[in-house]
Amino acid sequence: MSQWSEYSIARAIALQTLARRCVVLVDNCNWTGHECDVLGVTTDLRIIDVEVKISRADLKADARKDKWWHRQYGEWIASERRQEVTVTPRAHPPKVWKHYYALPADIWRDDLFAALPSTASGVLLLRESRNPGDLSPVIKCIRRATPARDAHKLTPAQVMNIARLANLRMWEAYQRRDQAQQREAVNA
Repeated sequence: MSQWSEYSIARAIALQTLARRCVVLVDNCNWTGHECDVLGVTTDLRIIDVEVKISRADLKADARKDKWWHRQYGEWIASERRQEVTVTPRAHPPKVWKHYYALPADIWRDDLFAALPSTASGVLLLRESRNPGDLSPVIKCIRRATPARDAHKLTPAQVMNIARLANLRMWEAYQRRDQAQQREAVNA
């Protein structure tokens, strides 16, 4: 079994699957109001949300996240000291046009389709390349995401906001790399 990390899976999805379709990619982003492991803004200004999972338990737990449930708050019932709440499942997280799960192929079983919170979510499986010397994983889409018909296009200002976040993340990553190199030089 290979050693996959959320970072290695997210990087492969960003560089191999989304790079040609998206103008901006951001990791670990909450711009939609809910956490996205990889948030992509497509060339037609819609959001693709990719959730990276490294275990079956992690995948199954995702169905409990708030982004999959719409809560409608009703009347306050004073005698019971509670508010009426209607909870209905969502096909797509808020603001998201397409949603995917990305996970190692060696943990996937077809019975996991039933554990996904939405039949609209796509599934991307990653495995190591069988070609010697090829370090890029092979990505296979076993279910395409169904687009959210009501997903609105982003405004230019929203895209700039996301691009600014991606830009700042890049410079922070360079700073962390430089700090790690300095620590290595001191310890050498």
